[in-house]
Amino acid sequence: MALVAVGVLLVACGSTPVMPPTTAVVTPERPAVQPERRQARIGLALGGGAARGFAHVGVIQVLEEAGLRPNLVVGTSAGSLVAALYASGKSSQELRHVAETMEEAEITDWMLPILNRGALRGEALARYVNTQVGGRHIEQMKIPLGIVATDLKSGNAVTFRLGNTGSAVRASSAVPAVFQPVRIGEREYVDGGLVAPVPVHQAREMGANFVIAVDISSDPEGNPSGDTFQILLQTFTIMGKSINSLALKDAEFVVRPPLTGFKSADFTVRRRSIEAGRSAMLGQLPQLRARIAAFEAGQ
Repeated sequence: MALVAVGVLLVACGSTPVMPPTTAVVTPERPAVQPERRQARIGLALGGGAARGFAHVGVIQVLEEAGLRPNLVVGTSAGSLVAALYASGKSSQELRHVAETMEEAEITDWMLPILNRGALRGEALARYVNTQVGGRHIEQMKIPLGIVATDLKSGNAVTFRLGNTGSAVRASSAVPAVFQPVRIGEREYVDGGLVAPVPVHQAREMGANFVIAVDISSDPEGNPSGDTFQILLQTFTIMGKSINSLALKDAEFVVRPPLTGFKSADFTVRRRSIEAGRSAMLGQLPQLRARIAAFEAGQ
């Protein structure tokens, strides 16, 4: 009987195989891919336009009131003057006070032209700037500063990041045949507007990944008066128009104050220019905030 029982047990085991316990395979859920966030490093690029440059002050006022402080600022010609004063640590209200109390005689030093190289030395402008920035050199500014001029020999744009602030602004603003070329080291420099009317590319080179460009240029307005300065400024306007059309495409945001009819050589419109800058920036502030938010969200 015992043998029979064992045989039955063996037959049963052979007909009903024992399966090993199964283990459920759980595939972990992949987390949703979030868009990569990035910090906007804002570069403020201030363009040239002589007396129309007071509009930059109004733009800066609105940015400051909105809490949008640029990480760096770079300027050409009139923009270099405002950029230098702002980078030195002046508040927007202080900038406005300086703009409204500036006397044209403080920044001009007429002389007989030497070999047709210009009737203004530009030394008065350099002194004025150095006084306003407290003698700080470019590399000592509270906000990183770039000042763009044109190398007279090579025709290349040069961004000053070191050295005497007044001399650099003087070079950046040296309209050919009006201001004498400015010698710095072994080179001579003239107005940066010849090659970079709005220094978007230079702001990018300085490390900005979000450039706010302020364009204060104007369209040519018919035949200028017989005044040599007006003719030269009209020439700059025509030349800068095509350069700007390319440079501004590389900016994340462009502000164009409504300055139609504001003459580049007319210092009497300074308050209206400031208000034009304020008006333009206030009107575009919601779009700017949205653009920065989208940029930082990786969109």
